[in-house]
Amino acid sequence: MLTLRDLNRATLARQHLLSRHEGDVADVVHRLGGLQAQEPRPPYLGIWSRLAGFERDDLHAALHARTLVRATMWRATLHLVTAADFAAFRPVVRPVLAAAARRFPEVDFDAVVAAADRLLAAGPMTFNELRPRLLAEFPDAYDRALGYAVRMLTPLVMEPTEDRWSFPREPSFGLPGIEPTPAGPEALIERYLAAFGPATPADVQTWSGLGGLRKVMEGMDLERVADFAGRQLFDLPGAPRPGGDVPAPVRFLPDFDTLILGHADRTRVLAEEYKGRVATKNLRVRAVYLVDGFAAGTWQIKRSGKKARLLVSPFAGADLGVLEEEGTRLLAFAEPDAVTLSLEVADTV
Repeated sequence: MLTLRDLNRATLARQHLLSRHEGDVADVVHRLGGLQAQEPRPPYLGIWSRLAGFERDDLHAALHARTLVRATMWRATLHLVTAADFAAFRPVVRPVLAAAARRFPEVDFDAVVAAADRLLAAGPMTFNELRPRLLAEFPDAYDRALGYAVRMLTPLVMEPTEDRWSFPREPSFGLPGIEPTPAGPEALIERYLAAFGPATPADVQTWSGLGGLRKVMEGMDLERVADFAGRQLFDLPGAPRPGGDVPAPVRFLPDFDTLILGHADRTRVLAEEYKGRVATKNLRVRAVYLVDGFAAGTWQIKRSGKKARLLVSPFAGADLGVLEEEGTRLLAFAEPDAVTLSLEVADTV
């Protein structure tokens, strides 16, 4: 039987949060099955917490080389994924994206997608540039519905720039130029368990957005293990499960981190009583820090002139000494031109 701490340590090991991965940036993104990328900066910070010797230019170069792409993927949200995973899994999640697009049933999806493909063949555009062009061809449609349908149904990638976090406030989207190589649901499940397991079918569905996976998992050559709540979990044979007594270092996870969003039951990392302090009503997922493997508070960076402050909002008592070394390193990475770095306890969450 796996205890809560056993589950915690198994997942942290696969997320490279017990010890940083020794390798390159594309490898760690592949191992994680991608990182949620609603905003440009969080993937940089999420990789920094997981990859030894990571430098900002490593990710910047991989994006410009199209080794990594930022695109709509899991749960119809923006993710940073490898180009190979985009080719393999973007077709797999198409039903999820098509279902999301159906919120606008008045749209002629096939015609709009064909028009977008034709328009974008001339080069990348922002959606503020693309929507008026689509509206000229579909004058009776709602322009936002046209843009949303394209975002869901046309495989697009964001075009990186020379901005600090590789993307501007209003990014351009373009055709990927990546040949699809569709994978099956079994490959998706294996990749999920390698990054998040042991897990239930509901966990895989929460991460991917795909339903109907229990029957697929039951037909696969997977280990079955029981947890402390009596649930049956699935896992890859030989996958790391180091045990709940293994030490877990302090780690800072960014907004929308894949670890916080990767399970139907998040208690292996985030206690139920703190869930409302992390996931907000406007669908934001706050940055958290881990102490002994579990979310112990939220954090944010405040910049004023040459001073950068890491403001922490603990769920319980705060010991800044525990956070100081890792927090200062995080600040130095995120704000490299700051002269003064400090950690402080925020007045409110």
